[in-house]
Amino acid sequence: MIQLKKLFTPVSSMEAEEARAYLAQHPEGFFTLLDVRQPWEYEESHIPGARLIPLPQVHDSYKELDPNKPTLVYCAIGGRSRVAAQMLSGFDFREVYNLAGGIKAFQGQKATGPEELNLNLIRGDETPVEIIVLAYGMETALKVFYETLAEKTPDLKLKELFLKLARLEEHHQQRLSKLYQQSEPAGQDLATSVTSEIPQIMEGGFDLKTFMEKNAPLMEKASDVLELALMLETQALDLYLRFAHRSAQAPTRDLLFSIAAEEKTHLASLGRLLEESLGGGPGSFS
Repeated sequence: MIQLKKLFTPVSSMEAEEARAYLAQHPEGFFTLLDVRQPWEYEESHIPGARLIPLPQVHDSYKELDPNKPTLVYCAIGGRSRVAAQMLSGFDFREVYNLAGGIKAFQGQKATGPEELNLNLIRGDETPVEIIVLAYGMETALKVFYETLAEKTPDLKLKELFLKLARLEEHHQQRLSKLYQQSEPAGQDLATSVTSEIPQIMEGGFDLKTFMEKNAPLMEKASDVLELALMLETQALDLYLRFAHRSAQAPTRDLLFSIAAEEKTHLASLGRLLEESLGGGPGSFS
């Protein structure tokens, strides 16, 4: 039952920088990020991992959310989300915040595409091992993308950057291999489990061949390369979190939240590298 008194009690707000720090510092799965705009707005741009419940549907759909988790609500500029946050507070959600200024004030990386984008890659009942194999394949395809670009470019600095990005994907793969060995100690090697052929779906759900044809000719500046890498990692973060929302198994959700946390770390590293590239200084991955 809704608590009418709370409907008229102002909810707490988070400024954009405070919200960005909150999302970076708290583990995935600890909080709920709720987008209450319309689907077309979400498709144009959304904060990675956001659940979409348009404001008119909040009253009927709030039970899809966990009232015991901190919930950060946003819209375009903060008006609709303030109303939604008050509604959730009225439904006795423990801790609700409104993103002041909405997504327009938020300066972090943003994902694009509809909420259902690439969810056809999973059934929803995958085991942790199945998710590890899927993620490893996507990491492999992205590594191949960077290595192919490194082979084709005559620019030595760009070649070094592409190979650095490929090594980052190797780091992802090594972590996934360790997780696989923990889950399947008597199983075959993870690389063998994926396929003997090059996987065609990259991180974020992009088709390797199509993406290569479309973007390879545009990769002539370090800043452009890093912008593209940031986009890919942002889409990957968003996809893993949407996988988690879809998953019916708690261990699989926990694994996906763990993979998403790694993506957040790599996004931060890429962001620093881009800033250093634009500033002319040396960069390195953490």
